[in-house]
Amino acid sequence: MEEAGQIKRALIDATAGAISGAVSRTVTSPLDVIKIRFQVQLEPTTQWALPRTDVYGPSKYTGMLQATKDIFREEGFLGFWRGNVPALLMVMPYTAIQFAVMQKLKAIVSGSSNTAFCNLLAAENHLRISPYISYISGSVSGCAATIGSYPFDLLRTILASQGEPKVYPNMRAALFNILETRGLRGLYAGLAPTLVEIVPYAGLQFGTYDTFRRWTMAWKQNRSQYQRLDPGVLTDVEVSICGLAAGICAKAVCHPLDVVKKRFQVQGLQRDRRYGARVRPRAYQNIHDAIVQILRSEGSAGLYKGIVPSVIKAAPATAVTFVAFEYASKWLRN
Repeated sequence: MEEAGQIKRALIDATAGAISGAVSRTVTSPLDVIKIRFQVQLEPTTQWALPRTDVYGPSKYTGMLQATKDIFREEGFLGFWRGNVPALLMVMPYTAIQFAVMQKLKAIVSGSSNTAFCNLLAAENHLRISPYISYISGSVSGCAATIGSYPFDLLRTILASQGEPKVYPNMRAALFNILETRGLRGLYAGLAPTLVEIVPYAGLQFGTYDTFRRWTMAWKQNRSQYQRLDPGVLTDVEVSICGLAAGICAKAVCHPLDVVKKRFQVQGLQRDRRYGARVRPRAYQNIHDAIVQILRSEGSAGLYKGIVPSVIKAAPATAVTFVAFEYASKWLRN
C-alpha cells in the first residue's frame, strides 16, 4: 500500500508539473522568442553597446520594443509563438520529471514516510526541510529533466530563431535535416553548457523558492499571534511573489551560460542575411572557447544579450509555474 501511495504521489507530481510547465511556456512564449533572437544575434543588441565593437555590421535587433515591432511586422502575431510546439513537447516532460524527482528526493533525504510525503507542501514539513535539500534536489532534478527533454529544446531554439523566410517549415523538417547533416549527436548540441547551467539554475530556482516560501511562512506564523492568519497556507499572491523572486535570482546568475547554449544550438543555421552574421558550423570547440570568443568579439555585453527579456520572462514564468503546480497538484489530489 505504501508503494502504491508513493507511485500515486509521483504521478500526481509529474502530471501537475507537466500542466504547470505547459501553461507557463505558452503564456511567456513572446518574451522567449525575443530573448532567443537577441541571444543568437552576433551583433550588439543595445544602443549603448553598439560603439564598443566594429567586428560585425548593423544590428537587426537593438531593443525590446524595436524587436517586438519588427517581429510583428515581418512575421505577424503568430511569430511570437515560433517553436512553441517543440517548446511544449520539451517543457511538459521536463517539468514532469523535474517536479517528480525533486519531491521524491526531498522525501528520501528528509526521511519522510508516505503520509508525510503526501503532505510535503504543508507548512510544518516545509519549514523543517533544510535549505540545502531544496538546492540539491532542484539541481539533480534539473539535470534529469534536461537530459530527458533536450532534443525538443534544441528544435525550439532553431525554430524560434530562424525568422523569415523560414529555414524549416515545421519541426519535422528541422528534425530530419539535423539527423541527416549532424547525426544523432546533433540533437544534443549544447548539452554540456546546458548541464553546467542547469545545476546552479535549477538549484537556485527551487532553493530560493523554498527559502522565500519558508521565510513567508515563518513571517505569517509570527504575525498569526496577533492577527487571524493561517500560517500553513500561502495565498496565490504570496506564492507568486516567491516564484517571481526565485526566477529573477536564478536567471540573473546563469544567463551567460544560456547564451553559450543557444550559440551551440544554432551553429550552421542558414537563416536570412538580414538577421545578421551566422554562427558558423563548429564555431566553438567547447564552453571555454565559446566564452572566450564571445568576450573577444562582442565584449562582456555579449554574454548578457537578452538578459532584459530573460529576466522579465523568468519572473512571471516561474511564478506561473509554481502557482499552476500548486493548483494542479491540489486538484489531482482531491
